[in-house]
Parts: sequence; structure tokens; C-alpha cells
Amino acid sequence: MKTYLVGGAVRDELLGIASIERDWVVVGSTQQEMIALGYKQVGKDFPVFLHPESKEEYALARTERKSGLGYTGFEIDASPNVSLEEDLMRRDLTINAIAKDEKGRIYDPYGGLFDIRNKYLRHVSDSFREDPLRLLRVGRFAAKLKHKGFSIHPETLELMRSLSTFEEINALVSERVWTELVKVFKTDFPSEFFNVLHKCGALKYLFPEVDKLFGVPQPKKYHPEVDTGVHTMMVIDQSVKLSSCVDVHFAALCHDLGKAETPKDILPKHHGHEKKSVPLVKIISHRLKVPNSSKELAIQVAKYHTLVHKVFELTAKKILKLCLNVNAFRRPDRFELFLLACKADSLGRLGYEKSEYPQRHFLLKIVESCAKVDASQFVLKGLKGKEIADAINEERLKIIKHLMISV
Repeated sequence: MKTYLVGGAVRDELLGIASIERDWVVVGSTQQEMIALGYKQVGKDFPVFLHPESKEEYALARTERKSGLGYTGFEIDASPNVSLEEDLMRRDLTINAIAKDEKGRIYDPYGGLFDIRNKYLRHVSDSFREDPLRLLRVGRFAAKLKHKGFSIHPETLELMRSLSTFEEINALVSERVWTELVKVFKTDFPSEFFNVLHKCGALKYLFPEVDKLFGVPQPKKYHPEVDTGVHTMMVIDQSVKLSSCVDVHFAALCHDLGKAETPKDILPKHHGHEKKSVPLVKIISHRLKVPNSSKELAIQVAKYHTLVHKVFELTAKKILKLCLNVNAFRRPDRFELFLLACKADSLGRLGYEKSEYPQRHFLLKIVESCAKVDASQFVLKGLKGKEIADAINEERLKIIKHLMISV
């Protein structure tokens, strides 16, 4: 029985990147022996165990043979005679197929070190095409390592194109797609993930609502980048600079989906795209089983982001209505996330990346000031129910008007 550190921990160490988790592969052991040694089995489909002390994952070396569609359509062999080289061969990329033993010796049977030096994301073998999940993983690594100068090897990109079929991608479990997307949003350049999927032809199956944005023009006066798909990519990259919240990133991704529905005869204008975006946000959220918090914020941003951009042109009544519609007074923390997504939209334009966004500060000041309105004073006056709500809003309106004068 031999154990080897494998995958991301070895790769990140070689790249000088901090790694949170460590995964191990065990060669020459069995399920019974691992349990007898105190390891706790956690994998139903794969023989994965938790170390009795460190709780790190230890997986028996295994081979996989394609037996059906999707990433679950495999027959597994985890017998004791499966070698380290055989286990590493089933992995997606060469940079993920490097192992290190307990003495620190590196095992690199498929050229991962060469690809790290040359900054390539390259498949280990032709079995790469058997698992559609690898499309998402390669896209994620392209996003994760863009700042290191990595690019996808041309031969790997060709394999990705051959794997980008409706039948294979349709077999992916939606929750797994969302899980990968959440990981993508933790990178510095999530746009690279979508650009890779667009380039290999998988985006139209995985994120059709986003795919349709590419090639749709916008007024150059407001969007020097013109292309709506390019703009959306710029917005999600801005969102990860402004916030670590997945809800903000998903809202940034979905904020302009309705622009793909604009009649061609009125392009590059997009009248009413906000309203058209809402059902598309609901569709993508339902398909990917997106958490309610992400879906709800994305809907709010899609509906109201243009009003936020134009807030200094609005009347006090319309500003109050906006704040009420997005529940700003009851959920100020949530409102701040909403404004961050709006700011990402404004900054996600060519030449505007480092511009100011005073709309956010103005609206935050309104909510902060309106929080001082105390309902108890109206109760003491004998008001009830809707009368109290109306009185509170009248006070809020006075505050908004006062703040508008000082802008």
C-alpha cells in the first residue's frame, strides 16, 4: 500500500499558488483494508475515504471505462493492481496528472511539468472526450490560470469541440454545472470560462441565454465595446473585483439577458430589455437549480439596473419607489449587493473600468438616512396599518428631496 499526493495540491505547489485542499491516491489497497485502518468511506460511486485524523480524502487508484452518456456513465475498476500511472491517465489535464510520494519525489508520466513550463492546458489522453464535465473543468482552469498566462493546447480544444454535443452535455446534472460555476466565480477572470465554452461550441447548450448575447450590438455611445456578449463578460469580471458574493456574480451574468430578444429592426437600441430579462433569469435559474438568493438578486438587477444608472435624473417619488421595489429599507445589506452588481454593469464597459459610480453612494446614503425614521412616533399619533406606512414613506420622501438638493 502506497499513498501519493495528487492533483490540485501538487499542481498549485508547482505554480506557487496557495492550495486549500489536499487529495491523495492509494495504490495497492482495498476497501476492506482502508476501513480496517480506520478510514471512513464517503464515496458511493467511487472508493473515496476520509483519513481518521486529518480528514483529508484518500481515493483508491482506479481506472474508468466509458459505458454510457454523461460524467456518470463509467465502469470503475479500483482493484489493488491498478497502478499510479493508470490512475493518473484517467485524469483530465496533464497539470492535474502529477503525483508526489511521501518522500517528496515527483511522478509525472504524462508531461505535466513540461506543460506547466510552457503554460499549456493539455489533455492526458483521448479518453478526455468521454466526460462532458471536462469541458467545464478546462474552462474553469483557463479562468483560474489566466493570470499565469496559460492557454488551451490546440489539440485539446479540438477534443473539446468534438465533446460539445447536445447528447453529452444534456447528460450533465444541473447541480454539477452550478457547482462548477460557483468555483468559476472564485477566479479572477470568470469571463475566460464562458469564452472557452463559446469557442468550443458548448456555451449554446450549457448557457444558451448567455450564448445568444454574443454578436448583439449596443449603442457605441454608451458601450464602446458594442457587443453585448463582450460587455457581459466584462461585467462578471468586474463583479469578482467588487464582491466575493456569488449572488452578485450571477446577477452580473444575467443582467442583460433580455437584449438577445430585441427585434433586429430597432438594434442597437434595446427598449424594454429589462422586462424581457426577467423570464430568462427564471429559466436559467430553474434549469441550473440556482439558489433562491442568487435568483432573486438577479431578477432585481435585471429589472432595475438602468434606473439605478439614471438615479440622478429621477424624481424623489421614483427614487422612493425604486427603493421600495428592491426592499432596500428592510434589507439594506441585500440592497448593497444589488448596488454592487449595478456598479459592475457600469464599470464593465470599454474605457469605464476605473470610473466612479456615485449612484451607489447616493442610494446608500438615502437608505442610511431613512433608517432613522421611527414608526413609533406615528403610532403615538393614533395612526394604524397603512396610515403608518404612508406616513413613514412621506418622511422618507422628505429625506430624499433634501439629499437630492445636496447632490
